[in-house]
Amino acid sequence: MNRERILVTVKTYPTLSRKYGELVCTAGFRENGSWIRLYPVPFRLKDFEERYKKWDWLETELVKSGSDNRPESFHPKDHGDMPIIGHIETTENWRERRKIVLQKGAVHYDLSELIDTAHDNLLSLATFKPLKILNFEWEKAERKWDEKKIHEMRNLQAQGMLFEEENWRESFKLIPKLPYKFFYKFEDIRGKISRMQIIDWEIGQLYWNCLRGSESEEMALGKVEEKYNGEFSKKDIHFFLGTTKQFHLWGNNPFLIIGVFPIPYENQLDLF
Repeated sequence: MNRERILVTVKTYPTLSRKYGELVCTAGFRENGSWIRLYPVPFRLKDFEERYKKWDWLETELVKSGSDNRPESFHPKDHGDMPIIGHIETTENWRERRKIVLQKGAVHYDLSELIDTAHDNLLSLATFKPLKILNFEWEKAERKWDEKKIHEMRNLQAQGMLFEEENWRESFKLIPKLPYKFFYKFEDIRGKISRMQIIDWEIGQLYWNCLRGSESEEMALGKVEEKYNGEFSKKDIHFFLGTTKQFHLWGNNPFLIIGVFPIPYENQLDLF
C-alpha cells in the first residue's frame, strides 16, 4: 500500500459540480517539497472545518486521477482514511513552513514562464513571488448558486449517487455563495502586470465573519481589504497558484490564487 504524507496548504472555497455536488480543491506539499492536489474532494462542512486544517500533515493512499490529467492531481483512495499525523506552527519566524515551501519547494518569479510551463502540462500548482502588489480589488458576483445545478445535485443526492457514499449524502449542506470576487493586481519580476482572482477558503470565511460584525457589506469589504492590502503589505507575501482544469492547457492565464502565504520578513523580530 503506497501511503503518502501531505502537508495541507490550500483549501479553496467550494464550487458546485453536477456530478459531485459541492467540491473543494485541497492541495499541499509532499515531504520532498513537490506539490500535490487532492481533487475531487466532497465538501462536508464538519469535515472541512474540523477534520483537518491548513498546515496539518495528512496521511493517505493516493490514486492518480483518471479524469484530470494535470500532473499533480490525485484523489484519496478512501476519503474516510485521511488521518492527521502532525501540524506545523508558525514558531521561530515560520521556520518549518519556510523549509517546506521555500527551501524544499520551488519558487517562481516570472508569470509568463510559469504559464508556458502549465501549457506544456509540466505543472499546474506553484508557489509564486510577486515583485510588487499594486492593489487589492473586489467586484460583485452572482449571489445565488445555479438553480439548475442545485436541482441536479438534489436528484443525485436522493438517488444515492453523489460519491456513492452514505455519509456524504447524509451530511449534504449547501454553503452560502460568496456575493463578491476578490483579486490581487500585481507585477512580476519582468514587469508583467496581472489581475488574478483569490479563491481560497480563508478569504471567503473572512468576508462572512466580517459581515456578521459589520453594519453593511461595504464595511465588511473594508475589513477584508485591511487584512489583504494592509496587514499583508507588511509581509513577505507569496501566492499559491493553481490552474483550472478547463483552461489549464490553453488559457491566456489559467492560474488562480488558491492560497496566500504572508510570512514575516526574515529580519523581522517578534516584538509581542
